[in-house]
Amino acid sequence: MRAIASIYARDLRRIATNPAAAVIILGLVLLPSLYAWFNIEASWDPYSQTGRLPVAVVNRDAGTTIRGRPVNVGKELVAALRDNPKIGWVFVGEKEAMQGVRYGDYYAAIVIPPEFSARLATAVEGTPQQAQIEYYVNEKINAVAPKITSSGASGIIEEVSSRFVETANGIIFQIFNRLGSELEANLPEIEQLRSLIFKLEEKFPEIRQTAETARNDAVKLNRIVAAAQSRLPEVAGLAKDGAELAGQVGDVIGKSKTALAAMAPQLKQDLILLRQTAGAAAAVTDLLGEADADPEAVKTAMSSAAGRLATGADVADRIADAFRRLDTLAGNNRLSAAIARLEQVRDGFRRQSETLSAIRAAIDKGEAPAAALTSRLNSQAAETAGLLDKLIAGFDSDIAPRIRQAVARASSAASEAQSVLSGAVKSLPEVQGLLARASRALAVGTKELDAVRAELPAAQAKVEALADKIRSFEKEGNLRELIDLLKRNARRESEFFAEPVALKENRLFPIPSYGSAMSPFFSTLSLWVGALLLVSMLSVEVHEEGIRYPSYQVYFGRFLTFGTLAVLQSLAVTLGDIYILNVYVLEKGWFVLFGMLLSAVFMLIVYTLVSVFDNVGKAMAIVLLVLQLAGAGGTFPIQLTPPFFQAVHPFLPFTYAIGMMREAVGGILWDLVQEDVLVLLVFAWAALVVGLGLKWPINRLTAGLVAKARASRLIH
Repeated sequence: MRAIASIYARDLRRIATNPAAAVIILGLVLLPSLYAWFNIEASWDPYSQTGRLPVAVVNRDAGTTIRGRPVNVGKELVAALRDNPKIGWVFVGEKEAMQGVRYGDYYAAIVIPPEFSARLATAVEGTPQQAQIEYYVNEKINAVAPKITSSGASGIIEEVSSRFVETANGIIFQIFNRLGSELEANLPEIEQLRSLIFKLEEKFPEIRQTAETARNDAVKLNRIVAAAQSRLPEVAGLAKDGAELAGQVGDVIGKSKTALAAMAPQLKQDLILLRQTAGAAAAVTDLLGEADADPEAVKTAMSSAAGRLATGADVADRIADAFRRLDTLAGNNRLSAAIARLEQVRDGFRRQSETLSAIRAAIDKGEAPAAALTSRLNSQAAETAGLLDKLIAGFDSDIAPRIRQAVARASSAASEAQSVLSGAVKSLPEVQGLLARASRALAVGTKELDAVRAELPAAQAKVEALADKIRSFEKEGNLRELIDLLKRNARRESEFFAEPVALKENRLFPIPSYGSAMSPFFSTLSLWVGALLLVSMLSVEVHEEGIRYPSYQVYFGRFLTFGTLAVLQSLAVTLGDIYILNVYVLEKGWFVLFGMLLSAVFMLIVYTLVSVFDNVGKAMAIVLLVLQLAGAGGTFPIQLTPPFFQAVHPFLPFTYAIGMMREAVGGILWDLVQEDVLVLLVFAWAALVVGLGLKWPINRLTAGLVAKARASRLIH
């Protein structure tokens, strides 16, 4: 260790005491920084400068019309490109554009042909034809420029597509707007028509039945008219006889008034008897309530009561029927209240009879009748008695006068009938003429009804088909929704369909500039270049007169010097990136520390190659540099490179060095950093194994060859 330290200390002292050596060493420390800085600055943000690339634009579009509206997509495109700074658009004639591309004045040219708008317009005419834009590019001027201009040309295609879709959709949606307004204005009539169609569909069976009935009725009526015509003489005789009969009926009714006057007391007496019948059921309940009642006596009383109740129900029904007849004669429902009460009395007697039957069934079984049954019978009897009391109480004051009114009304009706029949006899000649005309009209009507009946099935089928179409439409949405859809803002709708999807970009590890994103690659590359400069300018061997060091002491002693200079190089590179170029670095401290680690590992690898293989080792380090430029994925993603570079990618130090520096720039994921550090330490360990195991034997074998090469005074 002392010898190794002495070699390192002597190197530092000689650098410090020799101004020429110090200047050279300082240059070697700073040169890698310049390499990194110039490359980072040159590529700081090249894609923001694409507006300086001249691209010629030639517009020959003649324009067209879409539904009467003039459209010139070429002019609109030129107007849009004038406001587009992404490419240096130059608007010239076709001849100047072609010559400019050929001689390199323009990187590319875009020509819009005369039929451009016309071809686009075919999209709304049912026979669409694809429109074309001609693109000319000079690829020998620059390797990258054609890619940029091609991207600009693709952007033009997207711009044209978007603008045309927006224009065509705008026209279509304006038509939709007008249609929606017209539909909305006529919506009440449309809704009414819809309802009528559904109602007509629903009623069609009835319509057909009605037509059939009308036709049958017409036939029947025709027969009736014919029969009436044939029997009109008989009708005349009957009318005459009827007039005489009406006079006789009037006389009969006049005589009936006296009979009805005598019948009223009898009706009242019948009501009193019915009242007594209602009391019979109550007497049975009293008998049932006695504790020592004789069962046979109870049965006898119940049988008697049941017979009286049945008779009472029949009497009440007959009296009600008599009142109904009188009410028909009187009109205006004069006796309806009395009829209703008599019907209630009749129903009450029948319910009492049913309750007596239930009580009798219990007694026949030897059981005491339920208290609920006797209570119900008593309640029913009381209710019926109450109704009869009301009828009896109001008979003289209400019912009897109404009976007299009915008789008077019947007498008046008979007089009117006699008068009408007498008039009818006088009108029979007119009736005969009317029947003749009706016969002729019925013949015509029957013929027309037959024609209507023949057309009804076809009409029904059409109405049902129309109703089915309306229902099918309403399953998808109602008319109001369609109107709302058609009346939407035409401009907004056309803009939406021109660009229905927007890209929302989420940047996980944002880096503001292209140069900052490239700084891990150029910084890593400069550190390897710095190691190459050191081994090219400084000797890896120790030449001290009179002192011979073992190979491992020379290896470690001189590496300390190279390693120190390499770390200084990394400090100059990383600190210059941050504070001179203002490179975006999220983790500045780790960026510097990672750079120092990379310098030490790179220096150990390059130093070992040169220390073991001499000038051949320098060539090996350069070859390794060239291989890593393409295979480490520093510029293009490794997936875009040929299979060979993808295969060697995991075995290159740059792969892990660039990855570690990117973590410091964009944001650290420590599991990735740990993996990178571990692999770099494996590379360092492999370099140490090669340096310690092979330096002495290989140096001994190649000593003569190296001496002869140097003797040529051409090789260092």
